[in-house]
Amino acid sequence: MSTPAATPWMPELCRLPRLAAMCGLALLVVVVLALAPDDGRHWSLGRLLSASGFALWLALAVTVALCALRRLLSTLPPLPGSLAAIALAAVIAVIGAGIIHALYAALGDDFANGIGFWRFTLGSAATTALISAVALRYFYVSDRWAAQVQAQARAEADALQARIRPHFLFNSMNLIASLVRRDAVVAERAVLDLSDLFRAALGAGEGDSTLHEECELAERYLSIESLRLGERLQVRWQRPAELPWQQPMPRLVLQPLVENAVLHGISRLPEGGLIELELACADGVLQILIRNPAPDPSAPALSLSRGTGHALHNIAHRLAWRFGPAARMTAGWSGGYYECCIAIPVR
Repeated sequence: MSTPAATPWMPELCRLPRLAAMCGLALLVVVVLALAPDDGRHWSLGRLLSASGFALWLALAVTVALCALRRLLSTLPPLPGSLAAIALAAVIAVIGAGIIHALYAALGDDFANGIGFWRFTLGSAATTALISAVALRYFYVSDRWAAQVQAQARAEADALQARIRPHFLFNSMNLIASLVRRDAVVAERAVLDLSDLFRAALGAGEGDSTLHEECELAERYLSIESLRLGERLQVRWQRPAELPWQQPMPRLVLQPLVENAVLHGISRLPEGGLIELELACADGVLQILIRNPAPDPSAPALSLSRGTGHALHNIAHRLAWRFGPAARMTAGWSGGYYECCIAIPVR
C-alpha cells in the first residue's frame, strides 16, 4: 500500500496573492534605491521604469522557479532546502542581470549608469537573495501559523464532541431506560433520535458541516431534551424556505448554543420557557439568533458555569478562523432573556 506524500514545507508561491507580494517587494526595492542618496546621480522617469521592469522580471522568474521546484526543494531538510532556494534565486538574478547589462551595453543605453558588469550582476544577485530569504521566511512562518490555527480549531471541535458524548449519552440512556416499560413507542423514537444525533455529531470524517446539518443536529438534541423536561421546554423555529441550506459551516456550532439555552436557561427555571431560534439571510449575510429565558447570571447562586463561556469562545474562534473578520458573534443577558446571535457571510 502506498503512503501519502508528506506536505511540502516550502511555502506555496503558486498563488496570485503570493505572486503579487513578491512583485511588490521587488518594486519596493526599486523605490528605496531611487529615494536613497547616491552621490548626485539622478533617477529619471525612464530609468525608474526600466529598473521597475527589470525588478518585476526577476521577481516573476524567481517566483515561478521556486513554485515549480517546491516539491523537489521540500525533499531536503528545511535549512539546506532554504539555502538551495536562496542560491537558486541568486543564480537566476546573475543570469538575468548579466543578460540585461550586456543588452543595454550593446545598445549604448545608460541603464546601468556606468556600473561594471560584475558589480551590477553580483549586486542584483545579493539583493535578490536577501529579498527572497525574507519573503520565504515570512511565508514559512505564516503557513505554520495558519496550520497551527487550523489544528487548534479542529482540536477544539473534537473537544466539543468529546464533551457532549459521555454526559449527554448517560442522561439520554437513563431517560430511555425509564421510558421502555412506560411508553415503548416514545422510547424507540428517542433511541432513533439519539442515534441520529451522535451520527451527525461524530460526522463521517473531517470537514465542514452545512446549515441544514447543524439545524438537524439541534433538532435531535431538543427532541431528546423535550422528553426529559416535558412541557417545560417549548421550541419555536423561524426559518424561511429560501435559506442557504448548503452553506458550509464548522461542525458543532448550533448544538452547543442550544445546549447552553437548555442547561443554563430552561432547566434552571421551575416554569421552563420558550427557546426561539430565528434564521434569516439578507444582503449576503446569514443570521442565526437563539433567545431563551434565563436567570440573572450575576446572581451568585445562578452564575453561568465556566463551560458555557468556553463553548462561546470556542465557537467564536472557529467562526473567525473559517470566515475571517466578516463573521460576528454576540451573546448577553438582558431583561430576563439570554440572546446569542451569529452573523456569517454566505458563500
